[in-house]
Amino acid sequence: MSVDTLSVMDEESRALTHPLTGSATDLLAESLTESLTARLREEAGPAGEAECARLAATADPAELARALVESGRPLWCRELAAFRLGCAGDRRAFEALVLLLNHRDPERGACAAHALAELDDPRTPRAAAALATNPLRSAYALHPVRLLTTLRAPESASALITALEGLLAPEVPHWTVALACVEGLGQLGDGRARPVLESALHHPGLSGAAADALSRLPTG
Repeated sequence: MSVDTLSVMDEESRALTHPLTGSATDLLAESLTESLTARLREEAGPAGEAECARLAATADPAELARALVESGRPLWCRELAAFRLGCAGDRRAFEALVLLLNHRDPERGACAAHALAELDDPRTPRAAAALATNPLRSAYALHPVRLLTTLRAPESASALITALEGLLAPEVPHWTVALACVEGLGQLGDGRARPVLESALHHPGLSGAAADALSRLPTG
């Protein structure tokens, strides 16, 4: 994966944590859809080209749902079906999208986060919180963290606090995830985050973001 691809993908996933309205939301969705379709077309290869095109174009949710559950379907096929169903608000995509949210491939995580935000399933915050706070999966927690910030659910702040506490240990290398926690806690503005954000001030890679996050918390 190229540096340029990672940079574009990171900007798209960061946008999930900032309020978007109207045309900005449409542009983000279009950008993610285009990048996902191009990536999955490449994964499908010549043998799967026709099926990939059909799933990308179909307006039949039943066809997408079948692609999601039929045995023997490749990952690219399931991902495309889950993304399209999730963006359409079809909750049959929920389980597949949660698995993709914590995938080791960050592109899959970014697209799953967007689809889950569109899906608006009440189970999503708890699932994202479980992934964000699992110390065995910290390396892949960036998109669960950013999704929790987007959702602004009752579970969001406490999950980000817990995740950040575990990430501040000197031997833990996942600073990108820690930074997402810091930025998310600032956007959520929950006063319970003050102690962990004050601890983050002492980490060079987090100090600036932590100071900004602290300035957003309620006083008194």
